[in-house]
Amino acid sequence: MPETNIGLWRGQERSSWIRLRTLIWLRWVAIVGQVAAITIAQRVYHLQLELWLCYLAIGISAAANVGAILFFPENKRLSEFEGFVTILFDLLQLGFLLYLTGGLNNPFALLLLGPVVISANMMGLRSTLLIGGTAIVLVSILANWHLPLKTELGYVLRVPEIFLFGNWIATVIAIIFLGGYSLRISSEMRSMSDALSATQLALSREQKLTDLGGVVAAAAHELGTPLATIKLTSSELIEELDDRPDLREDVELIRDQADRCRDILRNMGRAGKEDLHLRQAPLSTVVHEAAEPHMNRGKAIHFTEGPEEGGGVQQPSILRMPEIIHGLRNLIQNAVDFSRANVWVESTWTDDRITVRILDDGRGYPSHLIGRIGDPFVRRRRAESDRRQRPEYEGMGLGLFIAKTLLERSGARLTFANARDPSHRVAARPEQRGAVVEVAWPRAKIDARTGDNVVPIGRNRPIEI
Repeated sequence: MPETNIGLWRGQERSSWIRLRTLIWLRWVAIVGQVAAITIAQRVYHLQLELWLCYLAIGISAAANVGAILFFPENKRLSEFEGFVTILFDLLQLGFLLYLTGGLNNPFALLLLGPVVISANMMGLRSTLLIGGTAIVLVSILANWHLPLKTELGYVLRVPEIFLFGNWIATVIAIIFLGGYSLRISSEMRSMSDALSATQLALSREQKLTDLGGVVAAAAHELGTPLATIKLTSSELIEELDDRPDLREDVELIRDQADRCRDILRNMGRAGKEDLHLRQAPLSTVVHEAAEPHMNRGKAIHFTEGPEEGGGVQQPSILRMPEIIHGLRNLIQNAVDFSRANVWVESTWTDDRITVRILDDGRGYPSHLIGRIGDPFVRRRRAESDRRQRPEYEGMGLGLFIAKTLLERSGARLTFANARDPSHRVAARPEQRGAVVEVAWPRAKIDARTGDNVVPIGRNRPIEI
């Protein structure tokens, strides 16, 4: 899949996934909680509070909610800036209430973490840093400047200085840790969601191509007989119309157009002409089909196939699944991209297992990334020499993620290694010193001649539309 499409997906504003109504509902919950806390503090515990300022702050928040409900549609989704302003307003409103009610001496100061966590989950890094920085500034201000909490008799309620300092430290650390943790988790979830969407599109595209190839092959087969009849009949008419040159030219035109139709159908059905049943093919045929788009890219691709010890001589026929074709195609593409001159594709089988190994003569996988191969959007800083050698390449690991996901969906297990790495026991020739990918299936998963996946042999059924 082109990287540009993925870039467009990842470039979407993250906060556009959050509806304004969601934040309005959360703000109503906060308003109810604030009114309840102030009412209980004043009526039950008889604390002296600046009630008119407190209710003014709460009233402004309620007015903002009412205004948002009246002036924006119910399905309004927030842009990055709109989400930032909304959360910043809630953070400042909460900070002002805490200033009026004892600062960090107020146990509800812990609620300053809420806007930070929400911003980390719905917005990007820059907006989250601004919200988190503002929260830390507010905490620092509230630790030193605030209106004291007084009892009915005028006593000031405050915690010891050491506990106040501890509250400040704990709150700042919680803001940094929870904000960073939430940002990291949400970023990984979005990356995985984008990558899975790309995988689904790739599989859908491969399935459509497979279906189209089947339709074309079926059309070529079904139209072969009438086209041959037209050609035979027109040839006989040409011999009988030697004395009628005007009619002879028309019949010759009919024969030529019949030949043209035959050639067009042959070219269109080229990909499926060896796949007699469309749903199965010999292992080597499927591997060659997967590698076909990369055969003429300036690198030599060498194919070998044969049984391992304990395997039968006859090559297995496997299910011609879009997941297998597209997954192997991505792995071969990656090998061609990073090889110097040669790529080897080795297909082997036993009675219990079918294996495809892809090797190249490149530099192999970076050792620090082997454990992360298959994760979406893995990007590493490219060396200047690599930029000069392959300036057009801007890989993000998405191709390998798609390949791994699709092949595992078909029942395969993938192993990534470097042939030159002594920690991996990879049987490879000296020239095969680059990356190695081994794709292994339990034979029962994809074998089209035995087991639960047997493809019946018989006449093709009509395609139902």
